[in-house]
Amino acid sequence: MAARLPLAACIVAFHLCLLLLPSSSLRRLSEAETAEVRHGVGIRPAYHFLPAKNWQNDPNGPMYHNGVYHLFYQYNPLGATWGSGNLSWGHSVSRDLVNWAALDIALDPTAPFDHNGCWSGSTTILPGGMPALMYTGRIDNAKVQVQNVAFPRNPADPLLRDWVKPAYNPVISLPADVPGEYFRDPTTAWVGRDSMWRMAIAAKVGGPNGIASTLIYRSKDFRHWKRNDLPLYTSRAASMVECPDLFPVAEPGTEEGRLGYASGTASGAMRHVLKLSVTNMTQDYYAIGRYDDVADTFVPEVDGERSVEDCRTWRRFDYGHVYASKSFFDTRKNRRVLWAWASESDSQYDDLARGWSGVQIVPRKVWLDGDGKQLRQWPIEEIETLRRKRVAALQEAHVNAGGVNEISGAGAQTDVDAIFEIPSLEEAETFEPNWLLDPQKLCEEKGACVPGGVGPFGLLVMASGDLREHTAVFFRVFRHNRKYKVLMCTDLTRSTGRDKVYKAPYGGFVDIDIEQHQRSISLRTLIDHSVVESFGGGGRTCITARVYPVHAENNNSHVFLFNNGTGIVKVSRLEAWTLATAAVNVVHGG
Repeated sequence: MAARLPLAACIVAFHLCLLLLPSSSLRRLSEAETAEVRHGVGIRPAYHFLPAKNWQNDPNGPMYHNGVYHLFYQYNPLGATWGSGNLSWGHSVSRDLVNWAALDIALDPTAPFDHNGCWSGSTTILPGGMPALMYTGRIDNAKVQVQNVAFPRNPADPLLRDWVKPAYNPVISLPADVPGEYFRDPTTAWVGRDSMWRMAIAAKVGGPNGIASTLIYRSKDFRHWKRNDLPLYTSRAASMVECPDLFPVAEPGTEEGRLGYASGTASGAMRHVLKLSVTNMTQDYYAIGRYDDVADTFVPEVDGERSVEDCRTWRRFDYGHVYASKSFFDTRKNRRVLWAWASESDSQYDDLARGWSGVQIVPRKVWLDGDGKQLRQWPIEEIETLRRKRVAALQEAHVNAGGVNEISGAGAQTDVDAIFEIPSLEEAETFEPNWLLDPQKLCEEKGACVPGGVGPFGLLVMASGDLREHTAVFFRVFRHNRKYKVLMCTDLTRSTGRDKVYKAPYGGFVDIDIEQHQRSISLRTLIDHSVVESFGGGGRTCITARVYPVHAENNNSHVFLFNNGTGIVKVSRLEAWTLATAAVNVVHGG
C-alpha cells in the first residue's frame, strides 16, 4: 500500500484553485519593498553564471583547453543595459564548469574593424593547440558587420589572459548581396575531407527583405576565406536567423568521444544538428539531419507538423526564456555541453537599479535520444557537487486529487528530482488537434489552476507559505488518437505580485510514449532564486523561467507537490537537496 508523503503536513486538500488565488489578490509592494526588489536582494542567482555586475547576453566561444574551461560572453563593461557600441567579450575560467574566476575583458571594441562593438562568435582550436577567436565586428555608424579573428598573445599562458587582433582583420568582409547589419555570428570551424576549414555565418541574402540564410565559408589557412556557392541552409519563413551552431551527434549506442571536430575531420556519414536563433521569435530551434560535407549543405530530417523549409517549426532546446545558445565539445569528458542566455523578464529600470542583467543556464550535457529524432539534455554532473543537505527522500508516496504537500526544507536554492506515476489514464481529457500548433497557448488555457483529468500535477516552486506567489511546473496528459499526449508547462501567472514583469506560461510537448514508460514521467527542477530550470521526461523537454517573487526578499521560499487532476498521482521516487552557493565571478568586497 502506498505510503503518504512523510513531509510537512498536507495543506487542506480542497480544490486547488481555492489556494491558487488570482493575480489581483496579491498585495502591492510597499515603497521600501519595491526598493529592495529593484536592487536585486534575494533574487540574484547563487550558482548560475553571471558577471559580478553589468550586462551580459550571448555565450561566446566556450571551450576546454589545457585543463581549463573558458567561457567568453557578450558583455557591456559600462552598465547594466545592452549598449551595442560597448559590447565586449567578457572572459571567465573554471576547473569544473560550476565555480568561475573572472579575468580581464578578452576583446574590447578598440580597432577600426570593430570599434562599434565586438559581437558574438566562437572559438576553434587550430593544429598545434592554438585557440582562435572568430567574432563579428561592427565597424561604422551604418552598422556594417564583418568577421574578425584574434589569437592569444601568449599561448603558453594556461588562462589565455591576453588576446591580440591582427591588423589584417577583417578576414571576411560584408558580401555585396547582404545588408550591413545582417551578417554575423561565426560558428566553431571544422575541417572537411579536403583538408579545408569551414565555418557557418548567419546572413540575410538579397536585401532587407531577403532570405534568412546560413552561409558557409572555406579557408586553407584560417586567414583567407571564400564563400561557398551554396548556403548551408535557408528559410524564407524566418525574417533573420543568428547564432548558428552545427555539430555532429553519435547514434544511440555508439561512442560519443569521436565526435569532437577538433580531433578530426567532419564526415557526411554521421548525422548533425543545426541550431538557429530566430530573431523575430527570440527562440532557438534545432533539427537533426544530414550534412553533405562535399556540397556543404544541410537537409533536416523532420516529422509530424515540422517543415524542412520553416525552421520555426523545428524542435527547441528550451521552451522557456532562453536564447542564443552555443555548444562546445568537452574533450575532458567526451560530451557536448550547451550554454544559453536567459535574459531578465522585468524592466530595464530594474536592471539599472540592480546593476546587473542576464544569466547563463546551467551547462547541459546534450545527446541524441534513443528514438533518433530528438536531443536530450541534462545538467552536467558537476552541479551535483553543490548538493548539501538532502531534505527529502521518498518512495511510493502519493498526492491526492486536489492535494498540495510541502517538501519541507526546500527553498530558493534547491535541486528536486522526482518520478511521477499515474495509476490510471482513464480520466485523460481528449486532445484537440489544433493544440499542436501552440503548446504555450495551451498552457495558458490549461494552467495549474484549471482542474483536469490526468493532471495538472507537479511542483509549485519559489512559493510563499500562503501560495499567493508561486511558479507552477507541471504535466497534463491528454488522450490522442488512441494514444496519449503529454504537455509540460511552467506557469508564471502567479509568480510575483510585482507589476511590469513577464508572467506568461511556457509550454512544450514531451515526446514520450507514457504507456511504454509504465505510465510514469520524471521531472527535475533546479531552483536558483530568480531562475527555474526544469527537465521533463529525462530531459526530452526543458523549460527555463525567470521569476521575481516579492517574498524572496525575506529568504522565505517554499516548494510544494500538487495535483489538480481527478485521481491520485503516485510519487515513485523523489529526492531534494539544498544547494551551496558557487563562486561565480565574485570580486573583493562583494
